[in-house]
Amino acid sequence: MRSVPLYLSAAIAASLSIPAPAIDFSMPDPLPIERQVPVARDIPFPGTIELAVDATDVARGIFKVTETIPVANPGRLYLLYPQWLPGNHAPRGPIDDVANIAITANGKSLAWKRDPVDVYAIAVDVPAGAGSITLSFDYVSPTNAAQGRVVMTSEMLNLQWNLVAFYPAGWFTRRIMVAPTAVLPTGWGYGTALEPAAAAPSGRIRFRPVSFETLVDSPMLAGRHFRQHQLSPKVRLNIAADSPDELAATEPQLLAHRRMVEQALKLFGAEHYDHYDFLLFISDRLGGIGLEHQRSSENGVATGYFTRWEEQTQRHNLLPHEYVHSWNGKYRRGADLYTPDYSVPMRNSLLWVYEGQTQYWGYVLQARSGLVSADDTLAFLAMAAAQLDTRPGRQWRPLIDTTTDPIIAARRPQPWTSLQRSEDYYNEGMLVWLDVDMQLRELTGGRRSLDDFARAFFGMRDGDWGTLTYTLDDVVATLNAIAPHDWADYLRTRVEEARPNAPSDWITKGGYRLVYSDKPTNFWRIEERRRKIADFSYSLGLSIDNGDRSIDQVIWDSPAFAAGLTNNEFVVAVGGEGYASDRLAERIAEAARTRRPIDLIVRRGDQYRTVSIPYYGGNRYPRLERTGIGPGWLDLLLRPRA
Repeated sequence: MRSVPLYLSAAIAASLSIPAPAIDFSMPDPLPIERQVPVARDIPFPGTIELAVDATDVARGIFKVTETIPVANPGRLYLLYPQWLPGNHAPRGPIDDVANIAITANGKSLAWKRDPVDVYAIAVDVPAGAGSITLSFDYVSPTNAAQGRVVMTSEMLNLQWNLVAFYPAGWFTRRIMVAPTAVLPTGWGYGTALEPAAAAPSGRIRFRPVSFETLVDSPMLAGRHFRQHQLSPKVRLNIAADSPDELAATEPQLLAHRRMVEQALKLFGAEHYDHYDFLLFISDRLGGIGLEHQRSSENGVATGYFTRWEEQTQRHNLLPHEYVHSWNGKYRRGADLYTPDYSVPMRNSLLWVYEGQTQYWGYVLQARSGLVSADDTLAFLAMAAAQLDTRPGRQWRPLIDTTTDPIIAARRPQPWTSLQRSEDYYNEGMLVWLDVDMQLRELTGGRRSLDDFARAFFGMRDGDWGTLTYTLDDVVATLNAIAPHDWADYLRTRVEEARPNAPSDWITKGGYRLVYSDKPTNFWRIEERRRKIADFSYSLGLSIDNGDRSIDQVIWDSPAFAAGLTNNEFVVAVGGEGYASDRLAERIAEAARTRRPIDLIVRRGDQYRTVSIPYYGGNRYPRLERTGIGPGWLDLLLRPRA
C-alpha cells in the first residue's frame, strides 16, 4: 500500500476541518389536488339512461356498448366508471379494458378528457341545445386468465353491467334510472334477476328500467347450452355449460338444491327479493366466480359439478354461501360498506360478520340440505380449525386487520400466507360464530342458538329488497336480546386482538375434540384431488403440487421451514427415489419409527440440493372426534330444521 506524502496529509486534514459551503437545494411546493368531480346527491336524476350492449362477438370477447344519457343543462358533465365494486370489497373496476370511447351530441363529436385525479372519471362539455349525449365504447374483455377474468367464450358469457356502463357523477346511483338492452347470439338461453320489458326479436332482450344500483346488482348469464330449473315458487337455478352433458343434473341432485332453498327460508323466515336467480356456469373456459347479489348470485365451477358429483364436495358449498348473502351482505350490510356511488371507498370493518357469518350459514345449510354430508362438513370444520389455530401470523395480526386484505393484497399470491395471513375473516369469522352459537346454547340450556339470531337480525320485513345497514352495536344488541351476556367484549377480544389460538370453545361445547390422525378424512382426500396437491401441512409443514411437483406452500416455523425449504422449489426425490406423494407419506411414517431424518432432493432453477428434515411426528391429519355417546350440539346444529 502506497503511503501519502506528509504535505498531502496535512492538506487533507486541513480540508476536512473547513465546513463545506452551504447549498441552497431546490425545494418545490407540491401542486394542490383539485377534485373536480361533483359529490353524489340523494336526488332523482333527470331522465332515464338507455343502455344497449351488443354481446354477439363471442369469438373475440368484445362487448359493444352504446349509452344515451339525458342532460338537463349545457356545461361540464362527468361520467364515472364503477371503481369500488360491491362484493369485491375493493376498487377493482377494470377500466383499462375500456376502449374506443366516443361521445356525440346532436350528431356531432364531442371531445372528452380523463380526469387526472379521479382516473375513473371522464369529462365532456355538453353544448347548448343538447337534450342528451351518446356515449359509445368497446369493453375488450380478457381472453386469458393472465389478463383478468374471462367473461366471454364461444359457448357462454357472464354480462356484468358494471363492466359495460358509465354513470353521471353527482347523483346517488340508486336515483339514476337505466333501461338496459342486451343483444345475445341467436338461440342462446339466459338468466338474470332483471325483468324483460316486452317480447323482442330473437337474441335482443329489452329489460324494464331499474336504478343503476340495481342494474349493477343484476348480472346476466347466457349460453349456447343452457337450462333452467325451478327450485321454489320464487327461486330459479339457471345453468350454462361448456357442453350439453354438463347440464345433466339428476333428480336427487336437484332435490338437494331445493332443500337448500327450503332450509334457508326456515332459517331466516323472510325473503328479501321478489324472485331469486342462481346463475351457475359449469366451465373450464369461463373464469370462475362466486359473487353475491340481492336477487341473484354468480356461481362459476369447473366441469363435473353434476357429472362427477362425489368428487365436487367443496364446490357444493358455493351456492348456499352466495344465497345466504341475499340476507347477510346485501339486504343487511355493514354501515361503512354502503356508499352513494361506486367512486366512494368502501370500508370493510364488519366483513367478519358479512363474510364470516355467511361462511358459517353456508356450511350449516349444505349439511341441513344434504348437498354435503354432515360428516364431510365436520371434516371441513376440523381443517379450518387446525389451519387457523396453527397459523403463525395470528401472533402479530388480529382478525379485524385481515378485512383490509381485499384492498391491500388484492388477492395476489403471497409468499408466506401462514405468516402474512390472508382473508381470514371468512373462516376465522366462521369459527367466531361457531363459538357464539355454542355459547348461546350453553347460556340458555340449549333452548336458543344462532338460528334465533338469524331470524331476528336478517328475517324482518318479508319482501323488502332494499338495504338495511348495521353496526357492531346492532349485532351486540340482538345477541343480548336472545341471551344476556357481555357480547361486546366477547366479540371484540376475538376479533380485534391478536390471539395465539383460533376460537375453539365451539368444539368441546359442541361435543367433540380436535385430534390428529395418521389417516386423512374422506373429505381431505377429495380436496387433495380437487386441488391437485399433496398436503403435509401438519407434519412437515408443506404442500406439494401433484402436477409439476413444486412446493405450493411452506408453513412458517414448520419443520420444512427450519430445513430451508420455500415456495416454488421442486421436489425431485424422496430418500433417493423419485418423488411420489405416497412415497413421502411412507417416509414420514417410517421416520416416526426409525428416528431417521427425511431426505429430499429439491431443485430451484438449475440448482439441486439435498435437504434433511429431522421430523419424527408421523403423518398428521385433523379431524373432529366425538366425546359423548349421543349427539352433541354440533350434531344438532347440522340437522335439517323440521
